Amino acid sequence: MARARDSLEPGTVLDCYRVVDTIGKGGFSLIYLAENEETGDEVVIKEFMPKRLARRHADGRLLPVDNKQREALYRSRRLFFQEAKVMASLAHPHIVAVLNLIMRNDTGYIVMQHERGRNLGQFVHERGGGLSTTLMSRIFVPLLDALNTMHARAMLHLDVKPGNIHLRNGHDPLLLDLGAAQVLTIGGSTASHVITAGYSPPEQYRHGGKIGPWTDVYAVGASLRCCIDGKTPPPAPDRLADDTLVPALEQYANTYPHWLLELIDRSMSLVPEERPRDAGEMLQTMRHNAAVAQVT
Repeated sequence: MARARDSLEPGTVLDCYRVVDTIGKGGFSLIYLAENEETGDEVVIKEFMPKRLARRHADGRLLPVDNKQREALYRSRRLFFQEAKVMASLAHPHIVAVLNLIMRNDTGYIVMQHERGRNLGQFVHERGGGLSTTLMSRIFVPLLDALNTMHARAMLHLDVKPGNIHLRNGHDPLLLDLGAAQVLTIGGSTASHVITAGYSPPEQYRHGGKIGPWTDVYAVGASLRCCIDGKTPPPAPDRLADDTLVPALEQYANTYPHWLLELIDRSMSLVPEERPRDAGEMLQTMRHNAAVAQVT
């Protein structure tokens, strides 16, 4: 007997980890707070459980909702394991660390370090935008360094947004959720299956659209704009049809430095060739100007 996509019960043990509570649900996964019974450390466990493709059997196993979805389920599970592999290969202080990968119940569980703090998206919403240049530099310089590490290894994140940026103590950022990550192919990869309205650029919507580091650049620019506006930017297709987004240089000329506003506008260009080429170029701009601001 199979039942709906419900969470594992508190107290469920996976290897040496005991589930404490469900703390998140996404389209392709369930997120748990758990405890390492050997060390007492808190961890976060991400279970592959796509809500449109799978359901849980009474014995805990993952099953396709029907035979038509079986191949799609297996394909998605391979991508989940690819995410774990990508995350484990990126030893960076601002990318969430993978501690373990458990394969059980015909599914997989990524065990990650638990970091106390809060989500940038929630923080911006609470503040109503208007984050200072100093605070944005403190958050986005380390974040761009992490993203630059991915780009240097021909990897793309493809889902950068405030909701995937975790703020630890001191607003120290951590880049989360590499579920959409891809390894670049020669000539550029094709469009991702993950779309986040307001943060995904036009090429991510198009069938066969050419994506690359410039795709992540748009998402970073949109995240910076959200930190100022206090709201998600208009979706890229809406901007293509009728771009009502007032350029940051025009709207905030008397509030923020020219270099930051110009960087946001360039990064959010609907034309990929007009954006900074990758996270490294954005990082260089932010580092230089942050250093100048400290001197002056």
